[in-house]
Amino acid sequence: MLLGTGLSGRTGDVPTIDLPDDRMPDDAFDGRDCSTSRPEALHYAPTDHDGIRRRIATVAGWIADACPALMIVDVSAEIAMLSRLASVPTVPVRLNGLRDDAPHRQMFAAADAILAPFHHELDDRGVTADVRAKTVYAPGLTPPPVVTGTNDRQVLVVIGRGGGTSNGEQWIAAARAVPDREWRVIGPCTITKDIPSNLSFSGWIDDPSAAIAAAGVIVGAAGDGIVSAVLQSGKPFVCIPEDRPFDEQRSKARGLAASAAAVVCPSIPEPDAWAQLIGQAEALDPAARTRLHDPHGPRHLADRLLQLADGHNSDGQRSA
Repeated sequence: MLLGTGLSGRTGDVPTIDLPDDRMPDDAFDGRDCSTSRPEALHYAPTDHDGIRRRIATVAGWIADACPALMIVDVSAEIAMLSRLASVPTVPVRLNGLRDDAPHRQMFAAADAILAPFHHELDDRGVTADVRAKTVYAPGLTPPPVVTGTNDRQVLVVIGRGGGTSNGEQWIAAARAVPDREWRVIGPCTITKDIPSNLSFSGWIDDPSAAIAAAGVIVGAAGDGIVSAVLQSGKPFVCIPEDRPFDEQRSKARGLAASAAAVVCPSIPEPDAWAQLIGQAEALDPAARTRLHDPHGPRHLADRLLQLADGHNSDGQRSA
Protein backbone atom coordinates (compact mmCIF):
# COMPACT_ATOMS: atom_id res chain seq x y z
CA MET A 1 0.00 0.00 0.00
CA LEU A 2 1.26 3.46 -0.94
CA LEU A 3 0.16 6.58 0.93
CA GLY A 4 0.96 9.98 -0.54
CA THR A 5 -0.24 13.09 -2.34
CA GLY A 6 -0.96 12.99 -6.07
CA LEU A 7 -0.62 9.21 -6.47
CA SER A 8 -3.92 8.62 -8.24
CA GLY A 9 -3.45 6.96 -11.64
CA ARG A 10 0.34 6.77 -11.31
CA THR A 11 1.02 3.47 -9.53
CA GLY A 12 -0.40 0.79 -11.84
CA ASP A 13 -1.83 -2.13 -9.89
CA VAL A 14 -0.35 -1.01 -6.56
CA PRO A 15 -3.15 0.11 -4.20
CA THR A 16 -2.89 3.68 -2.93
CA ILE A 17 -4.43 6.19 -0.59
CA ASP A 18 -4.25 9.73 -1.94
CA LEU A 19 -3.57 12.05 0.99
CA PRO A 20 -4.78 15.66 1.25
CA ASP A 21 -2.20 18.24 0.27
CA ASP A 22 -0.10 19.67 3.11
CA ARG A 23 1.36 22.64 1.23
CA MET A 24 0.77 26.24 2.20
CA PRO A 25 -2.02 28.05 0.28
CA ASP A 26 0.35 29.68 -2.23
CA ASP A 27 1.58 26.19 -3.32
CA ALA A 28 5.18 27.42 -3.05
CA PHE A 29 6.30 24.63 -0.72
CA ASP A 30 9.81 25.22 0.55
CA GLY A 31 9.63 23.30 3.82
CA ARG A 32 8.88 26.41 5.87
CA ASP A 33 5.69 26.62 7.87
CA CYS A 34 6.02 30.21 9.17
CA SER A 35 5.13 29.01 12.67
CA THR A 36 6.25 31.06 15.63
CA SER A 37 6.43 27.94 17.80
CA ARG A 38 7.17 24.36 16.83
CA PRO A 39 8.29 21.24 18.71
CA GLU A 40 11.97 20.51 18.17
CA ALA A 41 11.09 17.03 16.84
CA LEU A 42 9.24 18.43 13.81
CA HIS A 43 10.36 20.18 10.61
CA TYR A 44 7.00 21.27 9.24
CA ALA A 45 3.98 21.84 11.45
CA PRO A 46 1.90 24.87 10.42
CA THR A 47 -1.20 25.57 12.47
CA ASP A 48 -4.78 26.05 11.19
CA HIS A 49 -4.12 23.98 8.06
CA ASP A 50 -7.15 21.91 7.05
CA GLY A 51 -5.17 19.79 4.60
CA ILE A 52 -2.78 18.67 7.32
CA ARG A 53 -5.65 17.91 9.73
CA ARG A 54 -7.32 15.67 7.16
CA ARG A 55 -3.98 14.19 6.12
CA ILE A 56 -3.07 13.15 9.66
CA ALA A 57 -6.58 11.80 10.28
CA THR A 58 -6.42 9.75 7.08
CA VAL A 59 -3.05 8.20 7.96
CA ALA A 60 -4.05 7.49 11.56
CA GLY A 61 -7.36 5.97 10.45
CA TRP A 62 -5.64 3.73 7.93
CA ILE A 63 -3.14 2.56 10.57
CA ALA A 64 -5.97 1.70 12.95
CA ASP A 65 -7.78 -0.34 10.28
CA ALA A 66 -4.82 -1.97 8.51
CA CYS A 67 -2.50 -2.65 11.49
CA PRO A 68 0.60 -2.41 9.25
CA ALA A 69 3.64 -4.48 10.16
CA LEU A 70 6.00 -1.72 9.01
CA MET A 71 5.82 1.86 7.75
CA ILE A 72 8.50 3.09 5.33
CA VAL A 73 8.43 6.88 5.48
CA ASP A 74 9.94 8.96 2.70
CA VAL A 75 11.84 11.81 4.43
CA SER A 76 8.96 13.13 6.56
CA ALA A 77 9.82 13.49 10.24
CA GLU A 78 6.18 14.28 10.96
CA ILE A 79 4.71 11.12 9.40
CA ALA A 80 7.50 9.01 10.89
CA MET A 81 6.76 10.31 14.37
CA LEU A 82 3.00 9.92 13.82
CA SER A 83 3.54 6.30 12.79
CA ARG A 84 5.70 5.61 15.83
CA LEU A 85 3.16 7.33 18.09
CA ALA A 86 0.50 5.07 16.56
CA SER A 87 2.56 2.05 17.67
CA VAL A 88 3.86 1.09 14.22
CA PRO A 89 7.50 0.12 13.55
CA THR A 90 8.99 2.73 11.22
CA VAL A 91 11.78 2.82 8.64
CA PRO A 92 12.41 6.43 7.56
CA VAL A 93 14.37 7.18 4.41
CA ARG A 94 17.62 9.06 5.04
CA LEU A 95 19.06 11.06 2.17
CA ASN A 96 22.71 12.04 2.02
CA GLY A 97 24.29 14.87 3.94
CA LEU A 98 24.78 15.50 7.63
CA ARG A 99 21.24 15.39 9.04
CA ASP A 100 21.99 15.95 12.70
CA ASP A 101 19.32 18.53 13.53
CA ALA A 102 16.79 17.76 16.28
CA PRO A 103 13.93 16.47 14.04
CA HIS A 104 16.22 14.06 12.23
CA ARG A 105 17.86 12.87 15.47
CA GLN A 106 14.49 12.20 17.08
CA MET A 107 13.15 10.44 13.97
CA PHE A 108 16.22 8.21 13.78
CA ALA A 109 16.01 7.41 17.50
CA ALA A 110 12.36 6.34 17.10
CA ALA A 111 13.03 4.21 14.03
CA ASP A 112 13.43 0.45 13.92
CA ALA A 113 15.80 0.87 10.98
CA ILE A 114 16.82 3.64 8.56
CA LEU A 115 16.81 3.29 4.78
CA ALA A 116 19.60 4.99 2.80
CA PRO A 117 19.18 4.60 -0.99
CA PHE A 118 22.92 4.63 -1.72
CA HIS A 119 26.11 2.65 -1.11
CA HIS A 120 27.71 3.01 2.32
CA GLU A 121 30.87 4.47 0.74
CA LEU A 122 28.83 7.51 -0.32
CA ASP A 123 27.61 8.28 3.18
CA ASP A 124 28.69 11.49 4.91
CA ARG A 125 31.71 11.00 7.12
CA GLY A 126 30.06 12.99 9.89
CA VAL A 127 27.16 10.54 10.34
CA THR A 128 27.33 9.13 13.86
CA ALA A 129 28.00 5.47 14.60
CA ASP A 130 24.55 4.86 16.11
CA VAL A 131 22.79 6.15 12.98
CA ARG A 132 25.08 4.11 10.72
CA ALA A 133 24.38 0.99 12.78
CA LYS A 134 20.64 1.39 12.20
CA THR A 135 21.01 2.15 8.50
CA VAL A 136 20.11 -0.30 5.74
CA TYR A 137 22.16 0.84 2.74
CA ALA A 138 20.28 0.11 -0.49
CA PRO A 139 22.13 0.98 -3.71
CA GLY A 140 20.78 -0.09 -7.07
CA LEU A 141 17.09 0.77 -6.68
CA THR A 142 16.82 2.25 -10.20
CA PRO A 143 15.03 -0.27 -12.47
CA PRO A 144 17.07 -1.41 -15.48
CA PRO A 145 16.20 0.62 -18.59
CA VAL A 146 15.32 -0.67 -22.03
CA VAL A 147 18.10 0.52 -24.37
CA THR A 148 17.67 0.28 -28.12
CA GLY A 149 21.04 1.72 -29.12
CA THR A 150 24.12 3.47 -27.76
CA ASN A 151 26.30 6.39 -28.83
CA ASP A 152 29.68 6.44 -27.09
CA ARG A 153 30.47 9.86 -28.58
CA GLN A 154 27.49 11.50 -26.95
CA VAL A 155 27.82 13.71 -23.89
CA LEU A 156 24.45 13.68 -22.11
CA VAL A 157 23.68 16.62 -19.83
CA VAL A 158 20.94 15.75 -17.33
CA ILE A 159 19.09 18.66 -15.72
CA GLY A 160 16.77 17.85 -12.82
CA ARG A 161 13.81 19.87 -11.63
CA GLY A 162 15.31 20.61 -8.23
CA GLY A 163 17.85 23.09 -9.54
CA GLY A 164 15.48 25.17 -11.66
CA THR A 165 15.99 25.95 -15.34
CA SER A 166 19.52 25.59 -16.65
CA ASN A 167 21.16 28.24 -18.82
CA GLY A 168 21.33 26.95 -22.39
CA GLU A 169 24.15 29.35 -23.27
CA GLN A 170 26.63 27.45 -21.11
CA TRP A 171 25.89 24.19 -22.92
CA ILE A 172 26.18 25.91 -26.30
CA ALA A 173 29.61 27.11 -25.22
CA ALA A 174 30.57 23.63 -24.03
CA ALA A 175 29.47 22.01 -27.29
CA ARG A 176 31.45 24.53 -29.31
CA ALA A 177 34.51 23.93 -27.13
CA VAL A 178 34.32 20.16 -27.75
CA PRO A 179 33.10 19.92 -31.36
CA ASP A 180 34.13 16.27 -31.85
CA ARG A 181 31.39 15.14 -29.44
CA GLU A 182 27.63 15.07 -29.79
CA TRP A 183 25.96 16.93 -26.93
CA ARG A 184 22.41 16.34 -25.77
CA VAL A 185 20.64 18.21 -22.95
CA ILE A 186 17.59 16.74 -21.24
CA GLY A 187 15.56 18.54 -18.60
CA PRO A 188 14.46 22.15 -18.10
CA CYS A 189 16.81 24.45 -19.98
CA THR A 190 16.61 27.73 -21.84
CA ILE A 191 17.04 27.44 -25.60
CA THR A 192 18.55 30.26 -27.62
CA LYS A 193 19.44 30.83 -31.26
CA ASP A 194 22.63 29.79 -33.01
CA ILE A 195 22.71 26.26 -31.60
CA PRO A 196 25.73 24.33 -32.97
CA SER A 197 25.03 21.25 -35.05
CA ASN A 198 26.55 18.93 -32.43
CA LEU A 199 24.06 20.01 -29.72
CA SER A 200 20.40 19.14 -29.17
CA PHE A 201 17.88 20.07 -26.48
CA SER A 202 15.31 17.37 -25.72
CA GLY A 203 13.42 18.99 -22.84
CA TRP A 204 11.93 17.00 -20.00
CA ILE A 205 11.72 13.22 -20.29
CA ASP A 206 9.98 11.13 -17.63
CA ASP A 207 12.58 8.36 -17.46
CA PRO A 208 16.15 9.54 -18.14
CA SER A 209 17.72 6.18 -17.24
CA ALA A 210 17.45 4.88 -20.83
CA ALA A 211 19.08 8.05 -22.17
CA ILE A 212 21.84 7.73 -19.57
CA ALA A 213 22.49 4.10 -20.49
CA ALA A 214 22.66 4.99 -24.19
CA ALA A 215 25.14 7.89 -23.89
CA GLY A 216 28.92 7.87 -23.68
CA VAL A 217 29.55 10.38 -20.87
CA ILE A 218 27.07 11.80 -18.36
CA VAL A 219 27.11 15.32 -16.95
CA GLY A 220 24.76 16.11 -14.09
CA ALA A 221 24.17 16.91 -10.45
CA ALA A 222 24.44 14.58 -7.45
CA GLY A 223 20.81 13.76 -6.72
CA ASP A 224 19.90 10.19 -5.81
CA GLY A 225 18.07 9.51 -9.08
CA ILE A 226 20.81 10.50 -11.49
CA VAL A 227 23.63 9.02 -9.39
CA SER A 228 21.80 5.68 -9.13
CA ALA A 229 21.12 5.64 -12.88
CA VAL A 230 24.73 6.53 -13.71
CA LEU A 231 26.14 3.85 -11.41
CA GLN A 232 23.76 1.31 -12.90
CA SER A 233 24.85 2.21 -16.43
CA GLY A 234 28.52 2.28 -15.48
CA LYS A 235 29.01 5.35 -17.69
CA PRO A 236 31.74 7.97 -17.04
CA PHE A 237 30.34 10.80 -14.95
CA VAL A 238 31.17 14.48 -14.59
CA CYS A 239 29.33 15.46 -11.43
CA ILE A 240 28.41 19.09 -10.69
CA PRO A 241 26.64 19.06 -7.29
CA GLU A 242 23.99 21.65 -6.54
CA ASP A 243 23.27 23.38 -3.26
CA ARG A 244 20.68 21.47 -1.21
CA PRO A 245 19.62 21.42 2.44
CA PHE A 246 21.99 19.52 4.75
CA ASP A 247 24.69 19.69 2.05
CA GLU A 248 23.05 16.63 0.47
CA GLN A 249 24.50 16.77 -3.03
CA ARG A 250 27.93 18.07 -2.13
CA SER A 251 28.26 15.33 0.47
CA LYS A 252 27.41 12.65 -2.09
CA ALA A 253 29.76 14.23 -4.63
CA ARG A 254 32.59 14.04 -2.09
CA GLY A 255 31.86 10.34 -1.72
CA LEU A 256 31.90 9.82 -5.48
CA ALA A 257 35.23 11.61 -5.76
CA ALA A 258 36.74 9.68 -2.84
CA SER A 259 35.64 6.41 -4.47
CA ALA A 260 37.10 7.52 -7.84
CA ALA A 261 33.65 6.96 -9.37
CA ALA A 262 33.26 10.44 -10.89
CA VAL A 263 35.05 13.65 -11.76
CA VAL A 264 33.54 16.32 -9.50
CA CYS A 265 33.39 20.06 -10.29
CA PRO A 266 32.14 22.53 -7.67
CA SER A 267 30.37 24.59 -10.36
CA ILE A 268 29.82 24.74 -14.13
CA PRO A 269 33.31 24.65 -15.71
CA GLU A 270 34.65 27.15 -18.18
CA PRO A 271 34.17 25.99 -21.80
CA ASP A 272 37.86 25.30 -22.40
CA ALA A 273 37.95 22.88 -19.43
CA TRP A 274 35.38 20.45 -20.82
CA ALA A 275 37.65 18.40 -23.09
CA GLN A 276 39.99 17.61 -20.21
CA LEU A 277 37.15 16.84 -17.79
CA ILE A 278 35.53 14.42 -20.23
CA GLY A 279 38.88 12.71 -20.77
CA GLN A 280 39.44 12.43 -17.02
CA ALA A 281 36.00 10.88 -16.53
CA GLU A 282 36.61 8.34 -19.27
CA ALA A 283 39.99 7.44 -17.75
CA LEU A 284 38.47 6.42 -14.39
CA ASP A 285 38.30 2.70 -13.69
CA PRO A 286 34.71 1.52 -14.38
CA ALA A 287 35.09 -0.97 -11.52
CA ALA A 288 34.79 1.94 -9.07
CA ARG A 289 31.29 2.64 -10.33
CA THR A 290 30.37 -1.05 -10.47
CA ARG A 291 31.36 -1.44 -6.82
CA LEU A 292 28.86 1.22 -5.75
CA HIS A 293 25.91 -0.45 -7.53
CA ASP A 294 23.91 -3.52 -6.52
CA PRO A 295 22.23 -5.14 -9.56
CA HIS A 296 19.91 -6.98 -7.17
CA GLY A 297 19.21 -3.93 -5.02
CA PRO A 298 15.39 -4.09 -5.01
CA ARG A 299 15.38 -7.79 -4.10
CA HIS A 300 17.93 -7.35 -1.33
CA LEU A 301 16.05 -4.40 0.14
CA ALA A 302 12.71 -6.22 -0.06
CA ASP A 303 14.20 -9.20 1.79
CA ARG A 304 15.55 -6.95 4.54
CA LEU A 305 12.26 -5.10 4.97
CA LEU A 306 10.33 -8.37 5.09
CA GLN A 307 12.69 -9.59 7.79
CA LEU A 308 11.94 -6.47 9.81
CA ALA A 309 8.20 -6.88 9.33
CA ASP A 310 8.29 -10.60 10.10
CA GLY A 311 10.29 -9.92 13.24
CA HIS A 312 7.40 -7.95 14.64
CA ASN A 313 4.83 -10.44 13.38
CA SER A 314 6.64 -13.31 15.10
CA ASP A 315 6.23 -11.48 18.40
CA GLY A 316 2.51 -11.27 17.84
CA GLN A 317 2.64 -7.49 17.75
CA ARG A 318 1.35 -6.90 14.22
CA SER A 319 -0.92 -8.48 11.69
CA ALA A 320 0.21 -9.03 8.11
